[in-house]
Amino acid sequence: MCIKRKKNLPNFLSLIITSFLLIITTNLYGQDDKILLANEYFNSGEMSKAKDIYENLARRAKNIPRIHNNYLELLTSTGDFKGAEIYIDRVLKFYPNFVNYHIDKGIIYKSKGEQERADKYFNRIIDLVKKGDFDVRATAQYFMRKRISEFAIEAFKIGRKKENDKYKYSLELANVYRLTSNKDMMVEEYINFLKAHPENVEYVKNTFQNILSEKEELVGMQDYLFDKLQEQPNEEIYSELLIWVNLQLKNFYQAFIQSRAFDKRFKTGGRKTMDVGIIAFENKDYKNTVTIFEYLIKEFPKGDNYVLAKKYLIKAREETVKNSFPIDTVEIRKLIVDYDALVNQVGYNPVTLEVMRSEALLYAFYLDQKERAIEILNKIIKRPRVNSNLVAKCKLDLGDIYLLTGQPWESTLLYSQVEKSKKEQPLGYEAKLKNAKLSYYSGNFSLAQSHLDILKLATSREISNDAIQLSLLIKDNTVLDTTDLVMKTYASIDLLLFQNKKQEAINALDKMLDDHPGHRITDEIYWLKAKILMELGQFDQAIILLDKIVNEYPYDILSDDAYFLMGKIYEEQLTDNQHAMEIYQDFLTKFPGSLFSAEARKRFRKLRGDLIN
Repeated sequence: MCIKRKKNLPNFLSLIITSFLLIITTNLYGQDDKILLANEYFNSGEMSKAKDIYENLARRAKNIPRIHNNYLELLTSTGDFKGAEIYIDRVLKFYPNFVNYHIDKGIIYKSKGEQERADKYFNRIIDLVKKGDFDVRATAQYFMRKRISEFAIEAFKIGRKKENDKYKYSLELANVYRLTSNKDMMVEEYINFLKAHPENVEYVKNTFQNILSEKEELVGMQDYLFDKLQEQPNEEIYSELLIWVNLQLKNFYQAFIQSRAFDKRFKTGGRKTMDVGIIAFENKDYKNTVTIFEYLIKEFPKGDNYVLAKKYLIKAREETVKNSFPIDTVEIRKLIVDYDALVNQVGYNPVTLEVMRSEALLYAFYLDQKERAIEILNKIIKRPRVNSNLVAKCKLDLGDIYLLTGQPWESTLLYSQVEKSKKEQPLGYEAKLKNAKLSYYSGNFSLAQSHLDILKLATSREISNDAIQLSLLIKDNTVLDTTDLVMKTYASIDLLLFQNKKQEAINALDKMLDDHPGHRITDEIYWLKAKILMELGQFDQAIILLDKIVNEYPYDILSDDAYFLMGKIYEEQLTDNQHAMEIYQDFLTKFPGSLFSAEARKRFRKLRGDLIN
């Protein structure tokens, strides 16, 4: 019997252990099930059922982290503040060193409407942060999660004092101020961040660009930075950001003044001013572009950017000449002389090859010397190790010139080469657009539309917009004309205009008006003729046609374009500022949703004498 009992003893112990583990496991899974059930009741709004289960679960410390947020919200949202206080006191006995639960106790007071009591309690927490009992970052972040930003700020400031680092937590503070819309303090803290981490200047600029969307905010930042720079003239970050703000405001002359001072103070050889000049050029402020690059050429005649500065100076003058009507061919020839002089002075390099391309286009489109232009472009293409993008641009230019000379088959061959070599790239899309226009000029509208449908999705906004406009022009004027006769005539006139045969184009447009009176394309005819007359310097005649579009086709897509262009002609060409002001003011009433509204408002205010930044 004894031997038998000894043999059964291990089985008996195993049974006891297994049963014990089963009881523990069942209990654990039971707790999990209860938590899941309580959460389900809570989420479905059955607060009474959830409360009963949470209350039981809250008696065990290990359940607290898993039920705390829901249970405390349930108690406060149902007005059971006494229960909430009893619960939180129990929690703090379990977890006396966990700052989140301490903050939650203050939130209970706040929920009861006892703001003064809550503030006193939060200040006690801040005192504990000061003594080192609670972590600065954890405390501040939980205050922020609970939207108690003023104490989050205080926690970070205490951390800054404790660590004796006036730039500590600057990024965190900047984010708090950003979330609470205190943009002045946000700017100050981002600048503190840059003083400690100057390598992050582009990150901060991008952040400012996203946040400071209103002009008044940028002007306020401009004033703040200017004052700071007066106090600390050698603080690089103030100069850097002040230049950036002026560029955002498109105040290119002020940006130039600041960049010039920056280059002198920090011995950068004109680098910062060079950047400002290029941005001014890209924004079509050619007057200030000329001023900037004349300064650079004079001050840094042996600098690394001398050739580039020379190029941009001539390009700015070129754009000024090309946008002054009628075009002065004498000035065009002066530009060519300057381009030639630059190439002869420094020889061939990537910059002067770009200069030669510009020179070729002047020969082709303004002096009618197409053979000379072709010769220059081929010379660039055949040079060794030329950038592939420049080669592609020159091929597109050659295609355009062959179109000028009436050789469209040569044009499409060159366009297609670029389209293939630069597939899914901006130059490839540009080549496809040129092929689409070539099909349009020849009256093959279905082929043109197949190209345009692809280009509407192009990554380049400019190309996409051009494709959409041409597509709409074709659709609007062929939908009721099965022969496409009128549209084909209009397209052939568009080609004449591309070939710079302005008088022939005007004669053909007048014939269209006689042959097809009242046709839906009439407004397009007026628009095209007005643009030609403007280029010929016949501004009064252009205005008459633009006025016809505005009054006879008030709901047409060209109406706002025509009215805005009238204002520009009065302002820029006829220098009749009073009349221009009247048009811009009326424009804002007639076309409040136009893409030109912001520009019209700016021009009106400038003419009225407002201070425009």
